[in-house]
Amino acid sequence: MNIEDFRDYCLSLPGATEKMPFQQFHAGNTTLVFYVNDKTFCYTDIDNFESCMIKGDPETIENLREHYHCVANPSHFGNKHWMTIYVNEDMDDEMLKDLIRQSYEIVSAQSQKKVKKKKNC
Repeated sequence: MNIEDFRDYCLSLPGATEKMPFQQFHAGNTTLVFYVNDKTFCYTDIDNFESCMIKGDPETIENLREHYHCVANPSHFGNKHWMTIYVNEDMDDEMLKDLIRQSYEIVSAQSQKKVKKKKNC
């Protein structure tokens, strides 16, 4: 998968948006972040598209680490709920898209629960 296809897929998810929020930092100035309901579901580097970081449930992440060499611990996030996936290695594009969609759905559901909770208070 190339960066254009990756970006197009992320933005095809309902309500997904993108930003580059770390441009003031030299080390993060090429980090592209995808959001749903203003919450992050995916990170990647647009200049060095080797990997992406996505959210997942802990059991799924552990299972993926056991079966794919391309799944690793994220460098800047807790490895219980986040994973790094190295693209174009031993996982096909359809599986990667499915995991991105799952990350999107997890984050979307979490943010909707918070909105409902605030409305009930």
